[in-house]
Amino acid sequence: MFYITGLWSFFLILILFLVNGEAQAGELSERLANFPQWEQLTSVQPAEGDLVYPDWFSGSWEVTSTLVDLVAPLAPDIVTPGFESNRQQLNQPVSFLVRFIPEKPLITGLKLIPKIAKSNLVADRVFNSLNLARAYLGEAGVLSVKVDPESPNRQITLLPGDRQLVSIITARATETNSNSQFITAEVFQQLFKGGTRPYFNVVESTTAYHHLFTSHPTIIADQVTAVYLSPQDPDYFSAGSHPVALYRYRLEFSPTSED
Repeated sequence: MFYITGLWSFFLILILFLVNGEAQAGELSERLANFPQWEQLTSVQPAEGDLVYPDWFSGSWEVTSTLVDLVAPLAPDIVTPGFESNRQQLNQPVSFLVRFIPEKPLITGLKLIPKIAKSNLVADRVFNSLNLARAYLGEAGVLSVKVDPESPNRQITLLPGDRQLVSIITARATETNSNSQFITAEVFQQLFKGGTRPYFNVVESTTAYHHLFTSHPTIIADQVTAVYLSPQDPDYFSAGSHPVALYRYRLEFSPTSED
């Protein structure tokens, strides 16, 4: 059980950070400023299509992610299994490659959905998620990542031992405060299958990206991931709209020649 709720609670809340509804002005930045006073985000809209990034994300990057804080807001009454073990990740940087590419046409049935004249910039989900997963689990720890060709919001990560993680982004919001700041929030459901019993949770990730106009790093980000209990959990009603775990990361993006 520790393997799922310990290591996986740390890994799963990160796997989709690189993946539109417009939030009310300032709500997302205000949430980050109020950490760890956190409640469930209310302004997100159902996720439709992919998340479009500013042009300054274009290309390949080496990302260094560092866990800088973690909080269990409902402790000692409710503490998720594995939370305390995640403290060993504090201030331990992890690096991996990511890239952002022009959006490709979606496939529905046997037809392609035509692209608009100017291609939107989106995350390369398969490349990014696979690199992130292997940074934490090792080369042999992940077999492959697949994205639903009909929806960029559905993803399956295949793992050794006939196990898999199904991730579905259900809602998003964005906020643009200037030409050099871009804030996103998304809510996604995760189902881990292949253990003695399925494990389900709900995660919300809010990230403020800042373009620095320098070489190393070029982009920095402040990210908070919040883990909520699923309705199947016996403490679900006690927790209400409050998260049971909060993780805060510092992200640094440095350009790379990787294609």
